[in-house]
Amino acid sequence: MKERKSYTTKNRLVILDYLKENCSTTMSAADIKKHLEEKEISVNTTTVYRLLDKLCAENVIIKYSDINSDKAVYQYAGEKGHCREHLHLKCIKCGKVMHLDCGFMDELREHIMEEHHFQLQCSGDLLHGLCEECAKNSDF
Repeated sequence: MKERKSYTTKNRLVILDYLKENCSTTMSAADIKKHLEEKEISVNTTTVYRLLDKLCAENVIIKYSDINSDKAVYQYAGEKGHCREHLHLKCIKCGKVMHLDCGFMDELREHIMEEHHFQLQCSGDLLHGLCEECAKNSDF
């Protein structure tokens, strides 16, 4: 069977642009659908999920499980899937997502392989906590 060629649609471009503009946070499919409706773009929910699945399969976006609900959330993966090479930190209060792409990741990856014989795959992994700003203003 011949492999289907990926093509670019208006909906795909709008969704991808929205995720790029909001790359420091995660978005649910409902957030994306609401954004499309605000831009007066009519699209059904199934189409939104189908496009998100395609973007995930192409390593353009990352899908995470949201700890505050049973739903998935999505984030732009950066150029050439750069975000798949490191863990992310997500603030449980404001939702901000930060990249843990410092040299520590290389050390952690090496330690886990050498000491535990386990190859770390970072795609879709979040560490949850409070960002500096939320921690200052928190009663936790």
